[in-house]
Amino acid sequence: MKLRGIELRRVSMPLVSPFRTSFGTQTKRDILLLKAVTDDAEGWGECVALADPLYSSEYVDSQVDVLRRFLLPKLASPEGQAAIARSGAAAVAGLLHPFKGQRMAKAAVEMAILDAELRGLGRSFGRELGAVADRVPSGVSVGIYDSVPQLLTVVQGFLDAGYVRIKLKIEPGWDLVPVAAVRERFGADVPLQVDANTAYTLRDARHLAKLDEFDLLLIEQPLEEEDVLGHAALARQMATPICLDESIVSAQTAAAAIALDACQIVNIKPGRVGGYLEARRIHDLAAAHGLAVWCGGMLETGIGRAANVALAALPGFTLPGDISASDRFYQTDITEPIVMADGHIAVPAGPGLGVTPIPEVLDAVTTSAEWIPF
Repeated sequence: MKLRGIELRRVSMPLVSPFRTSFGTQTKRDILLLKAVTDDAEGWGECVALADPLYSSEYVDSQVDVLRRFLLPKLASPEGQAAIARSGAAAVAGLLHPFKGQRMAKAAVEMAILDAELRGLGRSFGRELGAVADRVPSGVSVGIYDSVPQLLTVVQGFLDAGYVRIKLKIEPGWDLVPVAAVRERFGADVPLQVDANTAYTLRDARHLAKLDEFDLLLIEQPLEEEDVLGHAALARQMATPICLDESIVSAQTAAAAIALDACQIVNIKPGRVGGYLEARRIHDLAAAHGLAVWCGGMLETGIGRAANVALAALPGFTLPGDISASDRFYQTDITEPIVMADGHIAVPAGPGLGVTPIPEVLDAVTTSAEWIPF
């Protein structure tokens, strides 16, 4: 495979409604897309970094900078070109390993090259990753609202739409009351989990343990990402399973968390861990230790959403992920919309991601584009 170059494209997409978490409120997405061009095909990648370094230390402008100055020149070097010609996308992680962090940028470029490679071979993302299902259950992430009645109205709408699992964002001051209200209104049969996005400390353990009465699937990332030992201590004080998100940035960190009994469940976000191939390694590691995994979301467009659906079709993904339909966040997606039917989303079966941007829609939301030849 001969890689000819990569395009960096910024797009701006408004959300259908504000999405509030413990670290801030989003009303639109500033998204970095990558297009890899080879002799045989074009492939797309999506960088999930946010506009500001709030979810992680990475942010969109930083990812553009590191791609331009370090990552893409490495891939364009004679060493990089030779490795990609031999091994395709599988060579990307090793080539970029000397550069610390920058996992979201690394994931995006690996994804674009892998998409181009698979399109050239006529193979799908799902087949390449090891998918065993042709559709996956669809859960939805519900943000923080100004009032409980407003929250209940939103949850009712998602249940009416057919989502099979509800995740509530929580923070200090917005936890026990909204969770209790959702349980009381919709009953114990609705699969329910909560996500704190690092908003608590171990001093809140007694308070968080009160969530046990609501029979939750899990509590996601209650403590700071570095506090793996704190999560292990919290796990001993709660019946609700602990799920790690921000703390898991590689298979190595996942192995350490598992060894320390810091989690019983792992949220796998390919962008957070450096790519879909590393995500598959974490899946395999968790499966070997008997831990459930599920696929998290970062408000992706149809490009990233299609790849996540393929990943979530692997056998160890036994819990519904945050893989909602396109219209959960965007009135108009840049690809053909990802749709939900009977609470599930079909795994794309076409070559590569199985979806491509619609040129006129993509152009309408593009704010800049830069071609970097190799």
